[in-house]
Formats: sequence, structure tokens, C-alpha cells
Amino acid sequence: MTTKATAPDDSFHVFDTTLRDGAQREGINLTVADKLTIARHLDTFGVGYIEGGWPGANPRDTEFFARAQQEITFENAQLVAFGATRRAGGSAADDPQVKALLTSGAPVITLVAKAHDRHVELALRTTLAENLEMVRDTVSHLREQGRRVFVDCEHFFDGYRANAEYAKSVVRTAYEAGAEVVILCDTNGGMLPAQVQAVVSTVVADTGARLGIHAQDDTGCAVANTLAAVDAGATHVQCTANGYGERVGNANLFPVVAALELKYGMKVLPEGALAEMTRISHAIAEVVNLTPSTHQPYVGVSAFAHKAGLHASAIKVDPDLYQHIDPELVGNTMRMLVSDMAGRASIELKGKELGVDLGDDRALVGRVVERVKERELQGYTYEAADASFELLLRGEVEGRARRYFRTESWRAIVEDRPDGTHANEATVKLWAKGERLVATAEGNGPVNALDRALRVALERIYPQLAKLELVDYKVRILEGRTGTESTTRVLITTGDGTGDWATVGVAENVIAASWQALEDAYTYGLLRAGVEPTE
Repeated sequence: MTTKATAPDDSFHVFDTTLRDGAQREGINLTVADKLTIARHLDTFGVGYIEGGWPGANPRDTEFFARAQQEITFENAQLVAFGATRRAGGSAADDPQVKALLTSGAPVITLVAKAHDRHVELALRTTLAENLEMVRDTVSHLREQGRRVFVDCEHFFDGYRANAEYAKSVVRTAYEAGAEVVILCDTNGGMLPAQVQAVVSTVVADTGARLGIHAQDDTGCAVANTLAAVDAGATHVQCTANGYGERVGNANLFPVVAALELKYGMKVLPEGALAEMTRISHAIAEVVNLTPSTHQPYVGVSAFAHKAGLHASAIKVDPDLYQHIDPELVGNTMRMLVSDMAGRASIELKGKELGVDLGDDRALVGRVVERVKERELQGYTYEAADASFELLLRGEVEGRARRYFRTESWRAIVEDRPDGTHANEATVKLWAKGERLVATAEGNGPVNALDRALRVALERIYPQLAKLELVDYKVRILEGRTGTESTTRVLITTGDGTGDWATVGVAENVIAASWQALEDAYTYGLLRAGVEPTE
């Protein structure tokens, strides 16, 4: 574990705890390899400190620190080990858990200390005076061993409310013993921004300590609370990627950093790193195996998506009229959503986004607007089906639907067997390049069988289809007639290894709706591959 970069600017700390606090989110279970990968992403992003876990208390974390020393050369970040103050009645020099922190090799150590008097007496089962001595002894010992030390004051805000003088005495003790930063933790996540700002301002004035903030998101205010603490004088922010964390999560690293850089004018990342933010956010989501939040500020795919026709008209004149920043600053892009709310400007901007030249043909744009509204009335939606919309748009521009094959017929059979199993078989009959194609395939469901039969029929004619893979499949029952007579909308996401695209189908039959979406998916895949239509 080495650091090639020069020591970071110490005037402000961006401290990431995804690998420890973020990993406590329900549904996240990181392997050591996962943690190493995320650490590399965070270092690339340019955070100053990466808290890797609790060596000695968790075998996986112990292994992580051992492997990090051998496998990672940090360009921007310093690795941090997390642990607790020594046990009551002992000494830091003899405490096995303190020794494990030193053995980890991490240059920086974060100690958690109790700052709430009731927690000291009920959880630690010791005296208030002994708790202060535990803080003093552990910080001093680690400093003597050449380590930088940060101290997390757990439950600080609740402790401050119950006994402000004792909570502040923990801060003073840690700082006087050599802690570089004392972090005020809203462990239960119940604070609001004005409360945080008032408390941090008072503690800065009364203790003279350098302060940080660790905010949980139980009131939905973790990012706001973090920025309120900065306004009050905190110069160290603890966050997690995508806001991962226990219960509802922690302060989200990406909105905090974006606000500091773009709203506060603070330089907290290396040059050019902010433009990598969307990519890093999504990459970490892939590692933890959670779908990226589409509506996450700054980095969500919907963060700069515009639907209303009024917005589109203004954006056509100046994007800043309905966007608080240029999306490219954070590596994101502006998107126009096409729906029954779309006007001419929405269609023109969407065409430009998709690379379809509409020229100045107002009649053409008008026809597309009316076609979209007519189709949405039937149940179609193009907000999440850009590929189907592009095919519709190109059909209007070119004067006819883009076709690579023509469907003669298809059928899907589900056979219910006496042993409780099911067999799914589909047959498709198509025409492509003047040739009649008939194919039959089995699948784990009727739609999967249709997908396989379609591929079997067309791959010889169009070998480009071998790369296609069905990535996601969603069914929605639309309002109207009830029960099994309801209209069904199907959204299919398909990929080719370099990108994904979504298509839509609507019918009174879920299989028929799926077939429509599959037809569009294969047609768009061939369009992406640069194949010229023949039908």
C-alpha cells in the first residue's frame, strides 16, 4: 500500500467510509475483491481518505488491509483503519484491538469514542472520567506510534442535547491528546440543518478543535446537515458513495462533493475528477450489485431529464433556464423525455440527441408530436424506450418504417405437464432478404422461447445479432378493463456488450406486447450495428 501523490491539501478533508459504514446497508455484502475494486474507484475519484474497515474485529477487513498494502498504489487517497478506544481499566499499549490497528499498516486511524453520557454508563459500563481517559490514552499511544488519528464522537448530537458540557469535554480531550480532527456524529440521523449548524458553531467556539461531520440520513437531511456543518466551520466531511449505509444511509459523497466544488467554489478534488463522478457512481453500484438510483442528484440518469413541453421550449433557447449546472461538469448528460406532454421543442431536441436530423420541417415535427400523443393514448410510453422512439422518428423522417425482416406469424405454446413442470416452445415464420425463415425454440418461458426462436431464424442472415442479449423485462398492467382483459405494456432492455437500449410493446395479450418489443429490439440492434434495411 503506497501513495504516489504528494500529501493532499490538508485544509479540507473529503473522507469516504463506503467500505465500512456504507457496507452496513441491507443487501450489501462485499468480498475483499469488491472492497479493493471500490477503493481503486474512490482513489481515482480523488477523495482524500478511504476508511477500509475494522481490522482485528473482522477477518475480512484484516485481509483487506493486508492485500491493500501489496496490491494498491494510491494516487490521491490515504487508507484509514477504523477501531475503538481501548477497554476500560486497561492500557492502550496492551489492548489487542489497538494493536490490530497498528498492524494493519494504515497511516491514518479513526477511533470511535462515546460522547453521550448514557452510552458511557450503560453501553461501556464505565465512568465518565474513565471514558475520557480511554480517549486520551488511545489517541496518545497511536500518535506515539507515528499514526495520524481522527476521532469519531459517536452519538454526539444526542449526547450534546443531554449533557452538552460532557460531550464537549470528549472533543477537548481527543484534540488535546493529538487527534487531528474530531468528528461530530449524528449517529441516529435525527438532526436538522439549522440544529447542526448551531451546535457545530458553538463547539468550534468553545473547544477550538478542528471538527468534522458524520451524518446519517434518517430525516432525509444528511447532505444538507453535512453542508450546514461546513457552513459552521467543519473542515472534514464523512460520506459514502451513493449514500449507502445502515438503515436509510449516510451522507451521499457525490452531492456533497458536487456542492462543495460547484456551489461553494471549493477545490476538494484533483483537476478533472468531478467529470468522472457519474461514471464512478455507477461503477460502484455495479460492484455492490445494486441498481443505480435513476433520480439521484447529479449522477442519476434522470438528473437532467426534461419532460414538460414548456421546459423543452426554454431549453432549446438556453439549457441553463431549466438546469442548475451543465451536466457535463459531473459527467452526466441532458436527456429529453418524449411523452404526451411533449411539444415541438421536445421532439426537435430529442431528435438532435439521437442524431436524427429533422431540419426545419415543422410539418414533420408536428406529425411526430401527434403520433406520440396518439400512441401514448393507446398505452405506449417512450420515456423509458428511447430505441422504440428512435425507430418511430426515423420512420417518419424516411417515409416508411425501417425493416430488416417481416413477420408472417408467430406462436408460443405453454405445456402443463402432470409432474408440475412446464414446457415452453415458440415458432416464428419470417421473411428476410427475400427468404422465408421458419424456426422453433424452447425457453424457460414463452417470451424467452420467442426470443430464442427469433434469434435462430435471423442469425444466419444477420450474424450481428449473435451479440444481443435480453437484459431486463418489465410488465405493466394498464388502466382500463379489469383482470385478464386489461391492456399490457412490456418494456424490454437489450444489450450488445457496448450499450443497452429499451423498447416497448402494448397489446391486450402480454405475449403479443412482448413480441412487439422484441421486434423493435432486434431492429434497433441491427440499426446500431450499421446494417442497411432490406425489407
